[in-house]
Amino acid sequence: MLYYLFQYLQSVDFPGAGVFDYITFRTAMAVITSLIISLLFGKRIIDYLRKLQVGESIRDLGLEGQMQKQGTPTMGGLIILAAIIIPTLLFAKLHNTYIWLMLIATVWLGAIGFIDDYIKVFKKDKRGLAGKFKVVGQVGFGVIAGAILYFNGEISIKHKVYDESGAVVKESVINSEGDEVKVTKWEETRNTKTTIPFVKHNEFDYRWLLDWAGETAANYSWILYILIVIFVITAVSNGANMTDGLDGLAGGTSAISGLALAIFAYLSSNVIFADYLNIMFIPNSEELVIYMGAFVGACIGFLWYNSYPAQVFMGDTGSLAIGGIIAVMALAVKKELLIPIFCGVFLVENLSVMLQVAWFKHTKKKYGEGRRIFLMAPLHHHYQKKGLHESKIVSRFWIVGVMLAVISIITLKLR
Repeated sequence: MLYYLFQYLQSVDFPGAGVFDYITFRTAMAVITSLIISLLFGKRIIDYLRKLQVGESIRDLGLEGQMQKQGTPTMGGLIILAAIIIPTLLFAKLHNTYIWLMLIATVWLGAIGFIDDYIKVFKKDKRGLAGKFKVVGQVGFGVIAGAILYFNGEISIKHKVYDESGAVVKESVINSEGDEVKVTKWEETRNTKTTIPFVKHNEFDYRWLLDWAGETAANYSWILYILIVIFVITAVSNGANMTDGLDGLAGGTSAISGLALAIFAYLSSNVIFADYLNIMFIPNSEELVIYMGAFVGACIGFLWYNSYPAQVFMGDTGSLAIGGIIAVMALAVKKELLIPIFCGVFLVENLSVMLQVAWFKHTKKKYGEGRRIFLMAPLHHHYQKKGLHESKIVSRFWIVGVMLAVISIITLKLR
């Protein structure tokens, strides 16, 4: 909203109004505003949750310090959602399709988590929202997100054009001084293309997966693409939900992943950087940098109250939302195949549960007695069972998250 106000002020030559044209300035303001919202209003929201007796019900799993968390307010994801939505509305261009896609993701997935938390807390049902309804909600949003990313005319990607020898094609243009110069030729394509890490010419088109079915199958590539979007959103959203088990773990790792995605969005939205790094140019995606600035600020601000010992838990209201946000953002900037790297913590946490359950069922069927790979799943509980303090576990997971984020960023040049 403020962007349009300052556009008007700039039109009447108001001094300094032009600063709002800079993505870096608006992103910085989004970060600062989200931090302020988290810090100032977070305490009030926590007090209000305490007043409503919205406390976490803890099941005794024999973990050190676990039962001390009994009654800690949950549904603190409301702080994160507010700290994302308000700065985005203030500083982003609201006519940008990417911004509306991210806002829909925030509200939709946050609502699924809120319903789950509401049932647990107010209906006293520890199971919360039935798993099938969660999946239906995630799949429903996946269909919407996939359709927007595929069909919306304002969302497009551009890639370099190469000749038969593999050299980049140049075209002649007239610059602002009236001189003819040679620049890289960019070609706009359908949105089924993505990026493969560690590969030199790293563009992959999902339509190639349908080549075996004949040329007519390409007309139905949108179905394949939407199915992929559904899978990515569901997997990452549930991965973040699994990771939310220790004070500050989900919030910190999400902030790290969000920062990496903000860098990807900034580079992909700038034709100069895209040309230099030999990556896809994604027009109009620069507004995603502002959104991710608010996201990172919200996650860091939430840690003020969620770091050990936590004064509030984000609950499914926060964890389902932040996982879905990361997934949609990765899809928007064509970095979904990098998710196993920069969201490696989410992936390992998810896999630890899947492996534990599968191995337990297999050994129970084969030997009549279920056996375990880990002392407890998700993985962070395994380390708790080994005697590590949860603050040490969280710090080490953050360090791993930073390393994975750095690796994901250097894939831009490491091919």
